[in-house]
Amino acid sequence: MLQLSFVNFRKDSYLLVEGKTENDRFYIIQSGKVHTFRQGDVLSDSGSVLGPGDFVGVVPCMSSHSQIETAVAATDVVVISVRRDQYQALISKNTPVAMKIIRTFANRMRTVNEILTRLTLKNSMADSPERMYSIAAYYEKMGKTDLAVYGYYQYMKECPGGANIEKAKSRFVTLKARSHAVYFESPTGNLRNYPKDTMIFSECQSGQDMFIIQSGQVKISKVVDDNEVILAVLQKGDFFGEMALLENKPRSASAIAHEDCVLMAVNRKNFDQMVATQAQLITRLTVTLAERLWSMSRQLTNAQLRDPMFKLFDMLALQLEKNRVPLGKTASHQFDLTPYDLAHMCGIPQEQQAIVLAQFIKDPRVRLVSNKIYIADCRELMKASEFYRKQKQSAPVL
Repeated sequence: MLQLSFVNFRKDSYLLVEGKTENDRFYIIQSGKVHTFRQGDVLSDSGSVLGPGDFVGVVPCMSSHSQIETAVAATDVVVISVRRDQYQALISKNTPVAMKIIRTFANRMRTVNEILTRLTLKNSMADSPERMYSIAAYYEKMGKTDLAVYGYYQYMKECPGGANIEKAKSRFVTLKARSHAVYFESPTGNLRNYPKDTMIFSECQSGQDMFIIQSGQVKISKVVDDNEVILAVLQKGDFFGEMALLENKPRSASAIAHEDCVLMAVNRKNFDQMVATQAQLITRLTVTLAERLWSMSRQLTNAQLRDPMFKLFDMLALQLEKNRVPLGKTASHQFDLTPYDLAHMCGIPQEQQAIVLAQFIKDPRVRLVSNKIYIADCRELMKASEFYRKQKQSAPVL
């Protein structure tokens, strides 16, 4: 049975503290105003001021990670306290609450995606579909024919009068015969099979399907100025593509089959039905989005580190945190990442990667097993990562 409690906070008292692990509940503001902020926040100079109907602490609560921001009562405040184990019962009785949280997550992720791209690649990008041509051309140059063919096709579809339309047509015809790309158009069925290294959707492509991974892995990435940044590698049970579905905007990143995978597509009609009737599935979606947003918030910190070696080790620590790898006295871990995967995740420019990774591989904390990164002492890695973050290697970039 759902039993929510009201909690009073006096002006200037703390509701949440960044970095703390007390995260079993979040708050819905009933009255008053709450000021939220992060150390070195790149999203704004002074954080945000929230009011009645807004949520505080949802991301760490639903992701079961540490607090990512501090929340202080700007006035006397009354909040509704919602425990993590009460969320499913809450949304089964109040669908608008679930939709507001999910849409807030989607909007926040788009904002963080844009800032991460700017910080990591030192470049801001427009969402114009014209960019799909340069993305396809990049993959062709990298020898990834399946990705290039898909990109050229989507460019021709969305920019029939585009500046590069004749080039796109020529490249598509030339490459199509030796391509294994699939689903140039959305099929009618919900289940779709994607071979490894084929494109599911391209950055800047329009689309309103969300996907749930039934098997395999999917890579989420962005390409700008001949650099690719891996934003995430998703596993069975993960969701992706929800931002285009929820906001009716172009895809903010590309989704690529990292290995052979089977996906279930969810369109807007199916999604609305899910929200209204399947509280358990919507709870899973909320948890997935919260975990992703928590990870992206940590990546913001990583993106502000100046030293490339600091970036690499901090990114490994982030993977341990994200995957909740247990850290015993002799904790070791075999990552499913090559050094070049890690460099791409950190946005290290291609022309610097060879030098930086040569230094990384020589570090005594690192071993390679079948070209994948192995760390013998994860506790030491976590301590080093915390030290690097405290060094404040760079000022916020706004």
